[in-house]
Amino acid sequence: MNALAQQFQNLERLAFKLSPAPQIVTSDRVILDCNDAFLKLFGYTRQALVNQLTLLIYPSQADYHAIGKRSHDWLLDSDNGFYSDERFMQHHNGEVFWAKSHGYTLTPNDPFKLMIWHFERLDRMHQGTGDLTPREREIAMHIVNGFKSKEIALRLAISHRTVEVHRARLMKKLQAKTVVELVSKIIMVA
Repeated sequence: MNALAQQFQNLERLAFKLSPAPQIVTSDRVILDCNDAFLKLFGYTRQALVNQLTLLIYPSQADYHAIGKRSHDWLLDSDNGFYSDERFMQHHNGEVFWAKSHGYTLTPNDPFKLMIWHFERLDRMHQGTGDLTPREREIAMHIVNGFKSKEIALRLAISHRTVEVHRARLMKKLQAKTVVELVSKIIMVA
């Protein structure tokens, strides 16, 4: 390789590493590489992620499988090789957050063989969470992160009773009988 080609390759590598957009490169949903912004967004070290399934950044195995199937099917039927959605993701510290993801396959006939993904953390929940009100979506995000009603009330500067009313409405709307079931349904509805 000549010096100019080597310099260009080094520049490409540096651009990926330092890009402000959190990105990963995957093969069959195994992380091949990630940039510094991705490490910051998810709170991992590069060594903890490289050669690991992307399952590490999902809040549950059910979510990992459901989103995987949905994106794979979309990519197979797509002419442009691009997939985008909004979903829950999980930080290394266990915090669940709402993110927009964009994926592009480099192998259209076998979409997951080689992909590039970009993630953006969102401060709001997706409007696709059924017929939930903005306050219910806000409370749902706190429930997913394991906060109790009193903690949610303090964070949102509302009464504990108001949180309980919203929690009861969430349970009814999502037909959940337990908090564990509610969390699962919130994640899957999103």
